[in-house]
Amino acid sequence: MKKHIVIVGGGFAGINLIKSLRNDKRFKITLVDKNNYHFFPPLIYQVATSFIEASNISYPFRKLFADNKNVKFHMGSLIRIFPEKNMIETDTGNLSYDYLVLGLGTESNFFGMENVRKCALPMKNIEEALYLRNYMLLTQEEAARNKDIQKAEKLQNIVIAGGGPTGVELAGMIAEMGKYIAKKEYPEIKLNLSSIYLIDALPTLLSPMSKLAQETAYEKLKELGVKILLNISVKDYVDGKVILSDGNFIETETLIWTSGVIGREIKGLPEKSIGKGRRLLVNAYHKVEETENIYALGDISLMLSEEKYPNGHPQLAQVAIQQGKNLGANFKRIEDGKVLHTFEYNDKGSMAIISKFNAVVDLPKHSFRGFLAWLTWLFIHIIPLVAFGSKVRLALEWFRLFITNNPSIRLILFPKRNTGDTAT
Repeated sequence: MKKHIVIVGGGFAGINLIKSLRNDKRFKITLVDKNNYHFFPPLIYQVATSFIEASNISYPFRKLFADNKNVKFHMGSLIRIFPEKNMIETDTGNLSYDYLVLGLGTESNFFGMENVRKCALPMKNIEEALYLRNYMLLTQEEAARNKDIQKAEKLQNIVIAGGGPTGVELAGMIAEMGKYIAKKEYPEIKLNLSSIYLIDALPTLLSPMSKLAQETAYEKLKELGVKILLNISVKDYVDGKVILSDGNFIETETLIWTSGVIGREIKGLPEKSIGKGRRLLVNAYHKVEETENIYALGDISLMLSEEKYPNGHPQLAQVAIQQGKNLGANFKRIEDGKVLHTFEYNDKGSMAIISKFNAVVDLPKHSFRGFLAWLTWLFIHIIPLVAFGSKVRLALEWFRLFITNNPSIRLILFPKRNTGDTAT
């Protein structure tokens, strides 16, 4: 009998698990995802800033696995797991399984601040990135029409909460686009009233990275005019005012939230399976604690058994990729009656782009910055894209845009259903 593996979540972990098992006749695989496409989260901020198209970092699941007869796709959102029945409920139907693999990833953590949750702009998926793109372009148009000097600063201020790689890369991208594009395309706007704020509760930017990376990010963003506020956190967002922990506030219509994540809620699992940050506690073989045949991979998993990472692995793409491959190999070992391999993370380093031709790269034994780091960043971010065509298109588009400083996809689109009413 073929073993049915249901994988919930088509991120790096799920995709690499499927790749390791596709065309293996001993397994039947069903991928469940609320979207019909895989996307590349590290570049989502470039979609949000109108630098690249969403299609450059996305690829349909059905096309990806069209030639793999043992792989099927089920579009739907997970509602609940029934471990005693070996079944999951989705909003589009129920599925039974022999093995269940959870790779749902995380969502934005607003730390209980309800106003921030309602009004801030997160950037965790394609939909949020496109919404943010529309929002910022619409705000620019409002600023161009604005005649009220007092309102000008509020419209033009952008506050980014979170000084990790996403916040740093986003701040650098927005600052550079303002420098090269806004001055030319929005002559009505008095740019001297514009400010980009980058706020973090920690004493440094890029806290998980090297001192070289932290200092470089701070220096280069300062040169670009970004106002960096460290040891300060956001406490509320009321009436267009970002309230800070030091008692001050910033007036803005744009609060972008990159300040932390939390595991997605999964109903039906034992309470003892849930760890810090709502991540799922797993053993060295990725099996969820207190379960028999349920596994978790990627950002949502929390493995405390590896000596080098007593607090769990970093929530990085490389971790998810390696975990997916390891679990795939272990499923084969189970069928072959062989000893399972424990997971050991091979740290290949981390990196962040700060500005045009300038990035920082931390390798396990060496850190560097500048143009070489920038080229490394480009190369490394092209490799994981799932389709060859996507790699080529993105590489060519990147080099064109970095040379010309003129992306042309700043389109304000309203993805609303056509009700039949037309106006021209």
